[in-house]
Amino acid sequence: MVASIRSGVLTLLHTACGAGILAMPYAFKPFGLIPGVIMIVLCGACAMQSLFIQARVAKYVPQGRASFSALTRLINPNLGIVFDLAIAIKCFGVGVSYMIVVGDLMPQIMSVWTRNAWLLSRNVQISLIMLFFVAPLSFLKKLNSLRYASMVAISSVAYLCVLVLLHYVAPSDEILRLKGRISYLLPPQSHDLNVLNTLPIFVFAYTCHHNMFSIINEQRSSRFEHVMKIPLIAISLALILYIAIGCAGYLTFGDNIIGNIIMLYPQAVSSTIGRIAIVLLVMLAFPLQCHPARASIHQILQHFAEEDVSISATSADEPTVATESSPLIRDSSLDLNEVIEEESIYQPKETPLRGKSFIVITCSILVASYLVAISVSSLARVLAIVGATGSTSISFILPGLFGYKLIGTEHKTAVPLTTKIFKYTGLLLFIWGLIIMITCLTAALKLN
Repeated sequence: MVASIRSGVLTLLHTACGAGILAMPYAFKPFGLIPGVIMIVLCGACAMQSLFIQARVAKYVPQGRASFSALTRLINPNLGIVFDLAIAIKCFGVGVSYMIVVGDLMPQIMSVWTRNAWLLSRNVQISLIMLFFVAPLSFLKKLNSLRYASMVAISSVAYLCVLVLLHYVAPSDEILRLKGRISYLLPPQSHDLNVLNTLPIFVFAYTCHHNMFSIINEQRSSRFEHVMKIPLIAISLALILYIAIGCAGYLTFGDNIIGNIIMLYPQAVSSTIGRIAIVLLVMLAFPLQCHPARASIHQILQHFAEEDVSISATSADEPTVATESSPLIRDSSLDLNEVIEEESIYQPKETPLRGKSFIVITCSILVASYLVAISVSSLARVLAIVGATGSTSISFILPGLFGYKLIGTEHKTAVPLTTKIFKYTGLLLFIWGLIIMITCLTAALKLN
């Protein structure tokens, strides 16, 4: 594994494996052991195929310029701002939830060493973590710069995995007393918990698609054969971690499992280290949410700033000039590279995100995240709704739309079988995304 691929794998794996990994055993409760494993594998396969499609469609824009916004403009220029808004809201909401986790766990961790009321204050701990750790990391401009932070975060995930496995293999008497009934197949559904409640945990466990294009842009080569190794390795590792933690945690506590498995473990040094590992995980994951949120906010501001220019450019009466809505292939004598180059000439000029804009947008995200995190203690329902819409859009609906609309447009005659498979898999992912959005919204609005 060359360095560029390694850093991409670490970033993608770190993005996917957030604090939600602690809820994976709980997701098994209404499914049972075997159906739970099947759901982890199925959702992992869908996420991996979606990432493969993102790697495949990146060639339809100039190298190093792949983004949801740029590809959406090739399909429908008016949809770009909608999906940029979805990405910004989703990433902001997840980032806030990370800081809420910090506020919940840091006082518990500090209570082991001190009784000072100031140091045990939730708001003080959020303030210190934001100021000294989260803010400096959020100002890094490239995801590749976070590769060492990702190594630390993945090490935290590995520790949590070992902790869960050890408590399953060698449970204490206290843990044995907490053990409930284990269902290997689908258990009877209760009124207060059914498969719709925990389905989003499986579906969104692999959400890392908002950083995929940034990772592709930072690679030495954007060839599909090169880039596809990144999601293949990252999602495979995530799948192994989820199966290990999900199965071991569920087999340890059965139907007595709760949303945060580490809360069930007795107070001990290993549990305290586990809480520290969670704080490290979410603290280092915040910049991975800030990066795409910042880029999407920049795209939205740029869209409004250049709206007049875009309108005048597309309304010009010059039949030989390509526009954003022009077909990708207009003449059989043009190959794909020529078409991409010609299309990119007449797209609105993209202003690089740097200098004052970079600082202002980053500070705005940090300040807003901080204010929300210290103001509320739970965003569960709001985040469920944001996740059902924003995460589904960027994980399945939009990549599926890209695949179906763009893949194969460079072929005027016979389309290769592999290309057809990717194209129509994109359509299936688009439909899957719509189903998941409706299902998860129903769960968030009616069942919680």
